[in-house]
Amino acid sequence: MERIPILRMGKILLVTIQVDMHDKLAMVLQDDLTDRIVKDKAQGVLIDISALDIVDSFIGRMISNTAAMARVLDAKTVVVGMQPSVAITLVELGLKLDGVRTALNVEKGMELLDVGYCFDRR
Repeated sequence: MERIPILRMGKILLVTIQVDMHDKLAMVLQDDLTDRIVKDKAQGVLIDISALDIVDSFIGRMISNTAAMARVLDAKTVVVGMQPSVAITLVELGLKLDGVRTALNVEKGMELLDVGYCFDRR
């Protein structure tokens, strides 16, 4: 079965979506991610969607639902790398990503999470 890798970086889980998302894969990711939040006691989730050119309403709701589940499990969620076309689609679909912060890139997303993992700024 196809899965999206979830990497642990300190107290943060990093998910980089580099394949076309379909409904089944989105549901598997949601389940895997919530399991890992609990298992790793993650305080933050960073979802990189920079490789996604399009999203549909189901994927948008999945991101929002995943963030809500993460909140219940005491983890913050930041989505990074949103393409302009994806942002336009989400707005046109009327989807609000409640509880989801966004950032332009991974470094800025890490700053938003602010859970004790920082980049070397030299």
